[in-house]
Amino acid sequence: MGSTLQFELLDLRHFSAGSLRPLLDEESRIWSDRLHWDYRGSADLLLQYLDSRVLPGYVAVDNGRVVGYVFCVYEGHKAVIGDVFALDSRDSATEIRNELLVRLFEMLKNSPGVSRIESQLLLHPHGAHQRVFQNARFEIHERIFMEWPLQTAVDAAQGDGAGFAHGGEVSLPRGLQLRRWTESDLGPASRLIATSYQGHLDSHINEQYRNAAGSQRFLHNIVRFPGCGYFDTESSFALVQPGSDELAGLLLCSRVREDVGHVTQICVAPEYRGRGLGRLLMVECALSLARRGFSLLTLTVTASNRKAVSLYEWLGFRGTHRFDAMVWDETEEGRIGQSWN
Repeated sequence: MGSTLQFELLDLRHFSAGSLRPLLDEESRIWSDRLHWDYRGSADLLLQYLDSRVLPGYVAVDNGRVVGYVFCVYEGHKAVIGDVFALDSRDSATEIRNELLVRLFEMLKNSPGVSRIESQLLLHPHGAHQRVFQNARFEIHERIFMEWPLQTAVDAAQGDGAGFAHGGEVSLPRGLQLRRWTESDLGPASRLIATSYQGHLDSHINEQYRNAAGSQRFLHNIVRFPGCGYFDTESSFALVQPGSDELAGLLLCSRVREDVGHVTQICVAPEYRGRGLGRLLMVECALSLARRGFSLLTLTVTASNRKAVSLYEWLGFRGTHRFDAMVWDETEEGRIGQSWN
């Protein structure tokens, strides 16, 4: 695609953290305004990688000033586009982001061994970059960012409202134990995720869900790194199966702002579904956060997963932002997965 804009696209590895810090400060402000998310931890982690000069990507420079960037990370045969951003104060911000993405696509599709590219651009509204992704033969799946004011949760639990007050009526199957997450749950949780997402669209969007090894990498990123906030053990729960260490259900929550929690993972084993256990996990998480002064709980969900969306709406969540997940996959499994569209 051609462009009449007057800016240069340069290798991200030529730039220090200091040169991108003003851009990331502005991006952090937008994360806070739009998603109630303190992005500074993620920005600081990104700046550390920038100073190591190993992060693949591009920077848009206009008259010596950095006005946009895009980056990715490699995971074996897969590349993940982590972010694309340009200063919104510029009329050309969308086109700058598009040009950055196109340049990155060209690099990745010509990188030996890369047969799959994933991206979830949470900050950008649904459809914002649809044209450039479709032109590059990506699948696009709409996702929803949802919010639940926790004062509503407290009122419902006290019987002052409808909502999930009924969550208290959910009884655990015989022998099943509900407890807080522990580090020893990493292995069983990875197996539960792989089992729970078998044949699910979300395992097509996020390849890590397809097997226990990938799920364990996903869990390590959630529990040990601040990319999705700071993991909150107090509001993360496991349902343990009777007579074993295997899990029947799981909810992980991170703190993305001082008073905001975000559900990073919730799943229930197939044999335990239909018993209200997902609802029970959400209620326990919400009440744990509310007791500690949190004001809001958020999550993301694939829009076509109507059963999950309906549950969250029934609990009290409301969708406040829609964004896109994109997948380009040249493997045989990926071509089979294109039937999701």
